[in-house]
Amino acid sequence: MAPIHPFYEQHRGAMEAAMRHRLDLAEAMLCERAHLTDIDGIRQEVMDEFEFVLTQMPYVGGAASRMSDFFMRLMGFMAISRVLRRHGVSLSVIGEIERETYKAQLLTVPEAERLASGRHFMSPENQALLREQAIKSIRQEFPEDFVYDFVEPGLEDKFEFGIDYKGCGFCKFAARHGDKEILSNICGLDFDAYATQGIHLARTQTLAGGASHCNFRFSRMPSS
Repeated sequence: MAPIHPFYEQHRGAMEAAMRHRLDLAEAMLCERAHLTDIDGIRQEVMDEFEFVLTQMPYVGGAASRMSDFFMRLMGFMAISRVLRRHGVSLSVIGEIERETYKAQLLTVPEAERLASGRHFMSPENQALLREQAIKSIRQEFPEDFVYDFVEPGLEDKFEFGIDYKGCGFCKFAARHGDKEILSNICGLDFDAYATQGIHLARTQTLAGGASHCNFRFSRMPSS
């Protein structure tokens, strides 16, 4: 087995703990919706597959790249999807299990902390940083990284800012490792990830769905 990149090895314990937590949250759904019975066996198979996924994860700049966090948070779903597909679970059921599990996991973070993260993401300071990073992404220092443009709203637009992803690290990973059919489930996780932070994501197309780019549009949800 290939070695794990030192950056991911450094964070391996936290990523494995997050995976075990997800499997705890998914256990009832694996029984009731996926109709699996040997849950302990499935858990071990997923963790073994995740160890393999860790060796496949591309390095895109480590702590200096905001996209490293996306890989570390979401790549584990590739392992879950691969294992469940091998056990004959449909893509739609896998998507339901992953999305509900991810949302439940996100909601274990205190609301004040989640909303503070959302306010930071939408802040002028972070938008300025995103503009800078978008320009840098075009240079493609790391071939497996994301490539994107920052989108300013027009006079008639309802969103506060947008990002057009013209190159997706997950799409590149899936094409390289034969995971294209499970990409749409990974894309579906984005909506809850932002919603739990008080951010509304509007998106009408994705690279995984065959479009020229993923059109992320962000706006703040009304305060309750």
